[in-house]
Amino acid sequence: MASDTQDTAALHATIDQRLPVISGYCSKNHDRGNISDVVLVKYKCQTNGVPVTTSNGSTLPLVPETAMDTESGYDPFQHRRVPHSTTNFETLIHLLKGSLGTGILAMPLAFRNAGLFFGLFATFIIGFICTYCIHVLVKCSHILCRRMKVPSLSFADVAENAFLSGTPSIRKYSGFARGIVDLFLCIDLLGCCCVYVVFVTHNLKQVFDEYNYSYDETVWPFILLIPLIFLNLIRNLKFLAPFSMVANILTGCAMCITFYYIFQDLPSVNTRPIIADWSKLPLFFGTAIFALEGIGVVMPLENNMRTPRNFLGCSGILNMGMFVVVLLYSGFGFFGYLKFGELTNASITLNLPEKDILAQSVKVMIAIAIFVTYSLQFYVPMEIIWKSVKHRFVSNHKLYESLLRGFIVICSVVIAALVPQLGPFISLIGAVCLSMLGLIFPSIIEIVTYQVEAGYKSNFMIFKNILIISFGILGFITGAYTSLYEIVEKHFRPATQ
Repeated sequence: MASDTQDTAALHATIDQRLPVISGYCSKNHDRGNISDVVLVKYKCQTNGVPVTTSNGSTLPLVPETAMDTESGYDPFQHRRVPHSTTNFETLIHLLKGSLGTGILAMPLAFRNAGLFFGLFATFIIGFICTYCIHVLVKCSHILCRRMKVPSLSFADVAENAFLSGTPSIRKYSGFARGIVDLFLCIDLLGCCCVYVVFVTHNLKQVFDEYNYSYDETVWPFILLIPLIFLNLIRNLKFLAPFSMVANILTGCAMCITFYYIFQDLPSVNTRPIIADWSKLPLFFGTAIFALEGIGVVMPLENNMRTPRNFLGCSGILNMGMFVVVLLYSGFGFFGYLKFGELTNASITLNLPEKDILAQSVKVMIAIAIFVTYSLQFYVPMEIIWKSVKHRFVSNHKLYESLLRGFIVICSVVIAALVPQLGPFISLIGAVCLSMLGLIFPSIIEIVTYQVEAGYKSNFMIFKNILIISFGILGFITGAYTSLYEIVEKHFRPATQ
């Protein structure tokens, strides 16, 4: 009898090792209602790509677990299966390219609205806050990955699961949290894509006009259409890394040439005000937050890393990349405003000599770099949109995805052609979205994520996040004010004079 018992136990042990185990939150341990349990396990099924089975009225996902998961806790990094993962260097390249957009060209104008030294100080403060909020978001993502036992989470996933794993009173807002993050991400990043098309066409038009190859502003976007479609058929970040490298090199060369012009006959710092008039400071804050915040591309970059543990930390990829970004933005703004003073234009390239071939090369290089950056900004909203509609296509997913990509690119080009002065309007949407995505949402997510931790109570954490949320609201208001001011100046003021 004892032998039979041992054989039966051994047989059960063998079956347990071969069959996937039911993995999900235990209602007793986490005080969850039946509805929340069903939502949680369905989410785990979808994320892990495994079927959902129903037993006794309960929906249960079949997710394999390893011994490490059950004994020492779930490690999401060990479960990530990224076909074409990016190295640390490739991730750094993407992070730099995703953050170094058209905003850096507007930093001298931002300094004109802040003052020389106050602008320098405030840029570092805003850069520090933006970097810290990215840290908060990624750290909460790791906590929620372990809590939900999933390999990775997108920005919207983090927002949804923070509420879903919280107290019963806030779980009902999980779907709203996901939807609002996806909405802001799509509006912001697709808006940036439209602005990039406008920016590229304006710079190329200025150069080609000097050589009598003059085309209307509504024609140039369609000249770029076919190359844009082919570039955005690339679905993997790893394959986009060489393009980002080229864009970074071109941006670096263009910035060096621009600095060459800036440092010629550079005036004394005493010729510029230390701080500008207080009425102009909202213009600075709106422009700086819009320029520095690149949170939309952070989660995809971290999720596609080969060694995601190297993303955070004092010497991690994030700190290295953001330090370079803030340094470049500060230097560009400081010396650009010091050189041109009150004559500083909305884009520093407009202050360069129009007839000079070297100055023209700057416009071409920046145009090419921004053109390539379109695909990186396009990656996140395309991923969101495709995930929401791909279930409607039973077969030929790649074909339909390619058609959808081409359709969205065409829409952005048509909008850029119909509204050549799109910049102020997109700045309004972008500044508002980035204040929400980069400052307000990460703070709310951290409060909700730590809310269910046993015995975790930190008045400092709550107070700190309230301050950041308040700062985000300030950015929301100042960004809206800045953009509306530009819209009035460009579209209404000339007509009244």
